[in-house]
Amino acid sequence: MELSPAHKDAITELINIGYGRAAGALSELTGYRITLEVPQVGVHEIETIGPTLEKILGPSVASVNQAFSGPVKGNALLLLDEPSALILSQLLSEERSSATHLDSNAREIITEIGNILLNACLGVFGNLLQIHVSFSVPRFLIENVTRLLEYISHQSGEKLRYGLLIHTRFSVKQGDVTGYMVIVLGIASLERLMHELDGWEARQLR
Repeated sequence: MELSPAHKDAITELINIGYGRAAGALSELTGYRITLEVPQVGVHEIETIGPTLEKILGPSVASVNQAFSGPVKGNALLLLDEPSALILSQLLSEERSSATHLDSNAREIITEIGNILLNACLGVFGNLLQIHVSFSVPRFLIENVTRLLEYISHQSGEKLRYGLLIHTRFSVKQGDVTGYMVIVLGIASLERLMHELDGWEARQLR
């Protein structure tokens, strides 16, 4: 399944609104100006996402996973390679650290960043598409991307076939970190999302 140009533009616009809110919240939390680049958006079959991201991020990634439910349901993930996660946690930490691995403090910071980003973006979907979205507690994991997506698909009550892949770059305190957000959806939820996007676009033209 491919996004039409209109759907891609609409999703990119919604994600940009969410990123604006997330960047503001993170900047207020840290006291530093944080920018998020315009995202690259596409829909891919889950089976292809894992191998693709493993080539970019490596065999093991730091992830924040948050399930959401409502008329559109699925899982949202923030994915970072471990060096990027470590850099990001150090940039946002008040304590200077020379740690070479993600300790408990770093994991808490990344989980909070993921919580802010995922809630901001999914919240915008819910508000502007006029659908109710509920969130679970975010979970931090260091795992292989393919195994992580297989686990999420197994835990879901429906067949999850597609992932909305969102690629962005964080700029914080002169440091750049590349991250990916994946919103995993079943066929019914993806079709409902497309339908709601059509409704949102129609309202913009009135």
